[in-house]
Amino acid sequence: MQEIYFIINPSAGNGRCLIIWKKIEQTLIQENIHYLAFFTEYGGHATKIASQIAAINDHPKLVIVVGGDGTLHEVLNGITNHKNIKIGLIPGGSGNDFSREFQIPQDPLDALKVLLRLRKERPAFIDIGKIMFQDDTEHYFINNMGAGFDAYVAYKVNHSKVKSILNKLGFGRLVYVYFLLKELFLYKTNTIDLMIDGTKSTFKQTWFVTISNQPYYGGGMKIAPNAEPDDGLLDITVVYQLSRIKLLLVFMTVFLGKHIHFKEVKTFRGKTITIQSRSTMFVHGDGEFIGYTPLHVDIQCKGIQILTRRQPKEEADWKARDTYDIH
Repeated sequence: MQEIYFIINPSAGNGRCLIIWKKIEQTLIQENIHYLAFFTEYGGHATKIASQIAAINDHPKLVIVVGGDGTLHEVLNGITNHKNIKIGLIPGGSGNDFSREFQIPQDPLDALKVLLRLRKERPAFIDIGKIMFQDDTEHYFINNMGAGFDAYVAYKVNHSKVKSILNKLGFGRLVYVYFLLKELFLYKTNTIDLMIDGTKSTFKQTWFVTISNQPYYGGGMKIAPNAEPDDGLLDITVVYQLSRIKLLLVFMTVFLGKHIHFKEVKTFRGKTITIQSRSTMFVHGDGEFIGYTPLHVDIQCKGIQILTRRQPKEEADWKARDTYDIH
């Protein structure tokens, strides 16, 4: 029988996840569902917990994260070498971009109901990205990673008291916008060398490079509107040679994915990417600060099993064609 484990980040959402977990726990007891629960106590703890769960035995396991994309990122990095584990998420963070793309309800009890149903069905295999730094350390990401201004903003967000204040007020999604505006006029752009599948390009005055496995980041910004998490490719977005005022205009359009029509925004697709910069740039993975450039990224095709209501693209296309033929 499939074993169910919950990894709860009680600090996510400024403590909201602890309230969420109490509701979930009550439902699990009422439904007589056997489970084990673990609580994180510090940054990186979810990785350690997930790794220990994975190492117990080779039985099929479902690990459900109660937290935000950062907690999910940590769990991913604890189980990437274990193919017997499926991941689910009950969203409780400020951004919740994973649940947005993979159609998991924002309401925790609705999310639990969906995940308990999906655990009996065939999971979806999606791609993940593997980041390798110069010191040989490795990180995996499930949503996206970035180098430059977006990573710097993510660093500031996750090290500020403003995030908890906005979460308390119910405006957690705006924390990224707040810090974007705050840091915009202080940040210095960079020259980068970008290698994609063996082809090198140089970009001057670069604000940031984002490598995406799905469209959303930063709390609903559609940074890579055409990204598909199961197509064997990563989507690369480069923003460069923009004035600070025009960068604001770009960010006003990014929630609709219209920023890609600016001439200062270049998009690519590839499987292996190297980023080098004239001076070091902050790097994030799924919104969490993880290091600095230079770095190399490889796609890991079908690298993880997840629970999702999202229909695979090829299946959606087939059904659309089938419907068209019928009518």
